[in-house]
Amino acid sequence: MHAMVFLDAATLGDADLSALQQPDLQLVCYPHTGKEQILPRLQHATIAIVNKVELSAAILQQLPALKLICVAATGVNNVDLEAAAALGITVCNVRGYADTAVPQHVFALLLQLTNKVQQYQQAVQRGEWQHSPHFCLLDYPVTELAGKCFVVIGYGALGKASAKLAAAFGMQVIIAEQPGVAECRPGRVAFTAALAMADVISLHCPLNDSTRHLFNTETFAGVKPGALLLNTARGGLVDATALLTALQSGQLGGAALDVLEQEPPAPDDILCSAALPNLIVTPHMAWASAEARRRMVLQLAGNVQAFLSGQPQHKV
Repeated sequence: MHAMVFLDAATLGDADLSALQQPDLQLVCYPHTGKEQILPRLQHATIAIVNKVELSAAILQQLPALKLICVAATGVNNVDLEAAAALGITVCNVRGYADTAVPQHVFALLLQLTNKVQQYQQAVQRGEWQHSPHFCLLDYPVTELAGKCFVVIGYGALGKASAKLAAAFGMQVIIAEQPGVAECRPGRVAFTAALAMADVISLHCPLNDSTRHLFNTETFAGVKPGALLLNTARGGLVDATALLTALQSGQLGGAALDVLEQEPPAPDDILCSAALPNLIVTPHMAWASAEARRRMVLQLAGNVQAFLSGQPQHKV
């Protein structure tokens, strides 16, 4: 009988976890797990499931029974992969589960910035349409997407899916090359040239040492004035102070973020408390449609089954 422990099951909300309850597995789920609770909860576990709980080398070295870590996400920066490999612990992630959910949220954010749906709904609730001398209310400018340049930063599965939606709206899709690359790959445009052309910039690249604060004061200075920035990737890609300045100065026409550098953010986070009409912040939920969470759970169960059968999948 293998002991399997899910340390932060509440991160999946009300998702049905029954697929994880398999024969020869004793499953224990904890809604949340603090740092001091990790070791006692995993002490006898063969399999650990984590979403954002950090498993450092110091922790892994004290868990001799642990053989498999299933990360309930695609990103695995919360696990010390080098230590896991040295200790013979297999690490698997989930992939592709949100390939429709995230692009849909990208366009929900973009359409709010361009169509001002919330502002018009609030105007109706305030009675402004009811007292209008005309049949319509046109207080908030609406912008069409057709013909605008949609620049994709990071052309993996989510970038490609978002670009496909952009094309369906009649937008011109531009794939930006990585910054600092001397020669562009076929079909790509140099990073700085792409930013200068962009009406909309959508971020889909990973966060690493070379992309941290990729969008900073210098970068924003090279962006086409009035462009819109969308970030559903990682909060650390954007320097929050530089973003706020670019929005306040009008260098950026608007921004919509589903991710911040610190999550959950501090009560005094400058972006959450900015109250700018051209800034939207949602709480890292672009991935979390009911369908996407169902796919994630099924993939987690598949990863466990594959490992137990001696053929692990989605290894990282």
